[in-house]
Amino acid sequence: MNDYEQKKQNRIDRYREKADKARAQSDALFKQSEDMASVIPFGQPIHGAADRRYREKIGAKMDQSLAASQKADYYEQKAEAAERNTAISSDDPDAIQKLTEKLEERQTLQTYMKNVNAYYRKYGTCRGMDGITDEQADKFDADVKSGLSWGMPFPQYMLSNNNQEIHRIQNRLRRLKEAREDGYTGWEFDGGKVVANQEDNRLQIFFDDIPDASVRSDLKGRGFRWARSIGAWQRQLTYAAVCAASCIEAIKPIDGSDPRSFQPQNQKKSGPTR
Repeated sequence: MNDYEQKKQNRIDRYREKADKARAQSDALFKQSEDMASVIPFGQPIHGAADRRYREKIGAKMDQSLAASQKADYYEQKAEAAERNTAISSDDPDAIQKLTEKLEERQTLQTYMKNVNAYYRKYGTCRGMDGITDEQADKFDADVKSGLSWGMPFPQYMLSNNNQEIHRIQNRLRRLKEAREDGYTGWEFDGGKVVANQEDNRLQIFFDDIPDASVRSDLKGRGFRWARSIGAWQRQLTYAAVCAASCIEAIKPIDGSDPRSFQPQNQKKSGPTR
């Protein structure tokens, strides 16, 4: 398990811990309300202001119990969503390897679907094809005859959708490789520095002192978020992040240059200087 995967698991564990804590709080509050209500005989009418306040406290305990229960449900759902999420994040240091494996799986599937369709087109059945059992072949044949698969074991839309996914993964791999191979360059500004953290895949802004409210508002508006754990404002390390940072007047490079101008991809486009 790499650092990214460990962070994901830690996040899931935190959600579970918060859910358990809220559930325990809900149970305790419910028990308190029950104990308070147990001293009131069933059907007894309200006797005076003190009795009314006491019953209101019982109701308040029940409301708090319900709120804690809903909070527990919320964190349990967050944990389950995080566990189900199998999307490959660009922040994952193994993203290129995982995307490559996913691409190979999609390409293998595309070849398999094409071969099955070609065999069926030639013989009018999938029986006898290498790698396909008679049971699988009969199901393919039945789906075609029933019209469920639009005339072929694998309808055209399945091949088209899978091919689109192949191209999407290829493009993402290309962009990710270019970003990691080229890298990005940080800079210093009056009162701090901008760091292109390749390892964490973050463009990070460190201030010597707390920036004023207008600067913080500008940072938020440009997609940067405060990371208390490292003491920096940051967002995912992309060229878009560099462009966003270049629009923030408070973090302009000391020499007055445009941060976009000295990024590797722009230097490649402009060619070597003479």
